[in-house]
Amino acid sequence: MKVGIIGGTGDIGKGMALRLSQNHEVIIGSRKEEKASLSCDACCQCLRELNLPFNLTASTNQGVVDDSDIVVFSVPSETLQITIDSLTGLEGKLVVSLMNPMERGDFFKYAPPEEGSAALQLQRMLPDSRVIAAFNNIPAKQWNQIAEILDYSVCVCGDDEEGKKVVMELVNSISELQALNAGPLAVSATVEAITPLVINIAKFNKMRDVGVYFR
Repeated sequence: MKVGIIGGTGDIGKGMALRLSQNHEVIIGSRKEEKASLSCDACCQCLRELNLPFNLTASTNQGVVDDSDIVVFSVPSETLQITIDSLTGLEGKLVVSLMNPMERGDFFKYAPPEEGSAALQLQRMLPDSRVIAAFNNIPAKQWNQIAEILDYSVCVCGDDEEGKKVVMELVNSISELQALNAGPLAVSATVEAITPLVINIAKFNKMRDVGVYFR
């Protein structure tokens, strides 16, 4: 499976690249290919030092769209529109949203767009793409702790049943993550809202790497 990460130079994007590239062909994307190359080189060096296999390259965000089977949007929700406006060729693509729009103050609060969730907003912006929400509630730091096991539950939402199955297979290929079918894309608002809740729990209880498990 060929997976491209738009915004692949951020903490979550790099962590996903580290994890996914052990079993899939992964492309790290950025507005500037030089920045993507630096992140790619750092990830490759990390995986070499751990003697882990990988298939990892760098490109622009547009290169990610052009060359990937699955396109992951790992960008801040406030930059989504400008990112979409810079891209072409997303029609028919399987697109994964892991964005969690939040307001940050004394505590974290879910701040969805008028569509109801970031995933629904992305689907409105990309009406001809197959948008799936997944990976929303995995702690950013845990993505990058490559020597540690990831064993969280991952809620997967989408209106394209075949696309949802493909993304669930992708989830299950990473460490010990467990993909769960959470229903249609309309449920993504509930899933996204879990992240600020989890962050608040970690903050106010002095806990680290709080995740979500469904048993």
